[in-house]
Amino acid sequence: MTEAAIHEEKDYIKGELLHQIYHNEDSLYTVAKLKVKKSSYEQIDSEITVVGTMPNLEKDITYLFYGYFKDHPRFGRQYQVEQFQKLLPETEQGIILYLSSDRFPGVGKKTAENIVDTLGKNAISVILQDREVLNKVANLKPEKADQIHQTLLEDQGIEQVLVKLYEYGFGLQLAIKVYQAYKMDALKVIETNPYQMIEDVQGIGFAKADVIGRKQGLTGNHPDRIRAAVLFLLYEHSLNNGHVYVGNEQMIEDAKDLLEKESDVTISHLEIADQIIQLGEENKLVVEEKKMFMPSLYYAEQGIVTNIHRLLKEDQELEEYPESEFLKALGDVEEELGITYAPSQKTAIQEALHSRVMILTGGPGTGKTTVIKGLIEVFSDLKGISVDPEDYDKKSPFPVLMAAPTGRAAKRMTESTGLPASTIHRLLGYKGNEDEFEYDEYEQLEGDLLIIDEMSMVDTWLANQLFKAVPDHMQVIMVGDEDQLPSVGPGQVFTDFLASKQIPSVKLTDIYRQSDGSKIIEFSHQIKEGALPGKIDGESKDLRFFPCDQPQVPEAVEKICKGAISRGFTAKEVQVLAPMYRGIAGVENLNDMLQKLFNPPSDQKREVPFGNVVYRSGDVVLQLVNNPEENVYNGDRGEIVAIFTEKENTDGEIKIVISFDGIEVTYSKQDLTQITHAYCCSIHKSQGSEFPIVIMPVVKGYYRMLRKKLIYTGITRAKDFLLLCGDWNALEMAVGNNNDVERNTTLRDKLNERGMEEEY
Repeated sequence: MTEAAIHEEKDYIKGELLHQIYHNEDSLYTVAKLKVKKSSYEQIDSEITVVGTMPNLEKDITYLFYGYFKDHPRFGRQYQVEQFQKLLPETEQGIILYLSSDRFPGVGKKTAENIVDTLGKNAISVILQDREVLNKVANLKPEKADQIHQTLLEDQGIEQVLVKLYEYGFGLQLAIKVYQAYKMDALKVIETNPYQMIEDVQGIGFAKADVIGRKQGLTGNHPDRIRAAVLFLLYEHSLNNGHVYVGNEQMIEDAKDLLEKESDVTISHLEIADQIIQLGEENKLVVEEKKMFMPSLYYAEQGIVTNIHRLLKEDQELEEYPESEFLKALGDVEEELGITYAPSQKTAIQEALHSRVMILTGGPGTGKTTVIKGLIEVFSDLKGISVDPEDYDKKSPFPVLMAAPTGRAAKRMTESTGLPASTIHRLLGYKGNEDEFEYDEYEQLEGDLLIIDEMSMVDTWLANQLFKAVPDHMQVIMVGDEDQLPSVGPGQVFTDFLASKQIPSVKLTDIYRQSDGSKIIEFSHQIKEGALPGKIDGESKDLRFFPCDQPQVPEAVEKICKGAISRGFTAKEVQVLAPMYRGIAGVENLNDMLQKLFNPPSDQKREVPFGNVVYRSGDVVLQLVNNPEENVYNGDRGEIVAIFTEKENTDGEIKIVISFDGIEVTYSKQDLTQITHAYCCSIHKSQGSEFPIVIMPVVKGYYRMLRKKLIYTGITRAKDFLLLCGDWNALEMAVGNNNDVERNTTLRDKLNERGMEEEY
């Protein structure tokens, strides 16, 4: 870009790099010191610090930055870059110096002068547009011309992409993502089929791509536009609503609405149907019996069905144990644990011993954990094997594998049984990239018994990966609560397993875990049955309800938390749950208030500002993504235990150390997108966890989320104290609303079809 192209109506700074303070190659976050050459600001220092998402800045190059000044609490005045451009030299002498620089190996001053003499002061832009113009330059060999053209593309490519995307209204970070996805092909994609970005670039939806498409003439009923709308809607239905498939008729209507929303052209059903057929032929989607699937979900469901029936029909007979031997082994366990198993619990253990695959379900306090402990002990006794981890080394596989979807749930399994447990991702050797697992159908797990807890949280993709890694001889026990929320990801695997009736199951209904005067479990079962009591008894020591209006929720939550603090509870022991993120009673606002309460700023605590929040030593945080290399996974709760400044690290970066139940992970500042404050979190994020104190507001402002399963899942996170606040009528509305959004899956039907085929 040239000096003449500067938009004088926008504030800008033009300058050259003095030195780069920090640059992250992955995120492209950059901090640099700049020598100012020209600016629209009346008063500006000769040297300033610029920060933002940018590629490596180079010396002796003039850059144009658009943005705004901000005051950093530790580093002072900085210029936050929103857009930037590399300025091409405008004079013939400047172009000669540029082409003869170290960027162009083998191009000397004489060759550069020859190019400028032939092509003029627009030489660089002319070469970028057409490589063939270099053929006009005398004595320039073709291979040297190719090298000059390629170097120019690499040197100027990202700037060309950014400038083009700025014109289309893209911000800097999204523009950088596009460049990272396509590199030198970015402009080609943008100018030929911008809708491809919907599939390849996170953060670009149909509306954003459609803006570019219209400027490229891809309007109305253009096939690329229709295809993009269909694929976008399919991903949206699966990833946002949990559906495995979308009905063809619904898809055609949804696509028609989306396509006509910003267009004067009427799109016919037939035009959309034709493109759906074409997408199916290209394996971009799967159409079966008027249902449309993402291919990965279609084949995942098929895989689950195949492997469940493979395990169920294994020809090798399970060992039968005489009733007397079973009762003796169970009696030994009862004596050791000091308990007496109820008839339904005995049935569950016996059924598990004689089932290749079994489901154990029940609400809180029904004894699922007690059954698991008994099963493991009886299993080891009757099999004559040890379940002491010290009796095994790396070469000898431990016979009992235990896993759960989250780290917290896995830790609870270990605490209740004394045996090792892990996340399902870690069990399968997840390597951090999609479909990259150590264990699969070719390299299967080792062991005799697999127990999966919190099975209702397992989505279709993960279930497929899990069951294909289970060998024929291994027995599988799935444990869960059918009344909890389904998985965050697509599908409802646990619900479909139970509904198919292809897998043996035992449901525990009697309540055992209830100490004198405890009301939490009784209350959760009342909600489960949709029978909310008229009020909560104020004399209950572990269950309370505090009436308040929505604007009073932060004050009520703060008051309850102050009471918990006065009784010696810490932030790690108190969990506030809210079903929505925005608003005065939302997760974001409550987190801000609770951080000030539990971990206020002080001279003894270091801080790191990041976006709109500040992370501080002692903060309780939540991991948002899987990080298998560090053995930390989405949903894990940790504490910031240390913050180190740039001067305290050899690489000159701020470092944040977070402890996840003893596992310490070090983050750079740019990695903080992986975490969020956890004083308050969504009910979905709390699944698989249990906390001494749960505080949960329930108000009518949450109306879109007021459903029985959501409330039930939230209250069953409370171990010792459940403290509700808000509007009792809103709670009644939620408990009476059993109309959860039904997810479109075919797993149950396919399990039943396969079962019928095998019967005949």
